[in-house]
Amino acid sequence: MQISLKNQRILVTGASRGIGRAIARQLSDSGAEVIIHYNSNRYEAETLLGQLKNPAFIESCDLALAQEVVGFIPKLTQQYGPLTGLVNNAGISPAAPDSLSTSDWLKIWEKTMAVNATAVGILCKEFVDQAKTHNQGRIVTISSRAAFRGDTTDYLAYAASKGALVSLTRSIARHYGKQGIKAFLIAPGFTRTDMAEQILAEYGEDFALNDIALNQLTTPEDIAPMVALLCSGLADHATGTSIDMNAGSYVR
Repeated sequence: MQISLKNQRILVTGASRGIGRAIARQLSDSGAEVIIHYNSNRYEAETLLGQLKNPAFIESCDLALAQEVVGFIPKLTQQYGPLTGLVNNAGISPAAPDSLSTSDWLKIWEKTMAVNATAVGILCKEFVDQAKTHNQGRIVTISSRAAFRGDTTDYLAYAASKGALVSLTRSIARHYGKQGIKAFLIAPGFTRTDMAEQILAEYGEDFALNDIALNQLTTPEDIAPMVALLCSGLADHATGTSIDMNAGSYVR
């Protein structure tokens, strides 16, 4: 099976590192024009830009600030043309121990929700607005196994924010499908990224390996091909589905 994303223009959020970087590379390798979103790490975004095979662009936006997110996609479409795909990859997972005061706990909750849920909702809304006029568009959202199995008490906000993406994806898929818009969700487990290295350094690699069914930890490159497939149109009848990619650490 040959996956071709030729003539597609796809925005990938949080593409300067980790899973997002691998996704951007895979999409470009498959023929897409990629818009690399980053928050503050311009150097990494520019480095990735220089490595991609097909035309690509970098754009910054602080997803924690709704006022910055509103209008971001219209700005991109005005500058580069219509988007055929949106990959909601960016996310944060700050710890919020229940030993914190409620006011401090709330600050972490609100920022997590702002980046992981509110920004995604805005981006989806504005993507759908422009996609409806062309009767085509695909959204792939990166959630987490935590959306389905829950998480520890330190990460209640993270799990709740990722759970919200499940209903968002299903609602978009069910109600915009006849207007040419498909929506999918991928729920990774523990994935070897820069963020994950902090956990590995603290607890050791065996801690993560003992939680999965395979002998190797999931890498960003394990996830990226599935995103390319979903963006290609070859899996459109899976619209609304949630795909687990957690190395068997959570099986539904």
